[in-house]
Amino acid sequence: MVVDEQVVDRLLHALADTTRRDIVRRCLAGEASVSRLAEAYPMSFAAVQKHVAVLERAGLVSKERSGREQLVRTDVDAVRRARDALEQLEATWRGRVDRMSDLLTERNENDERDKP
Repeated sequence: MVVDEQVVDRLLHALADTTRRDIVRRCLAGEASVSRLAEAYPMSFAAVQKHVAVLERAGLVSKERSGREQLVRTDVDAVRRARDALEQLEATWRGRVDRMSDLLTERNENDERDKP
């Protein structure tokens, strides 16, 4: 799988905030209205709307109007894609760390051989 850096940037930005991660978790359990979500946080309704908008731009949640309410639903497939992207990044970095470790080991072995 090829990671689209812009998509990863949006996902990581969206998930970097505790409130946004909590909104994703709450909406995984079932859709919730923005007003219901706002009751759970010590911030204004407008601030919660902004958090939801960031999550929506990242593709992690979707909103649907139902009468006067906006219902928020977590996109399970998007959460899976986020997990997959993070796993791919982890594999990349683990490979880099392993290569650095190998180089350091090789350097130490060469230093030991060069000692009188």
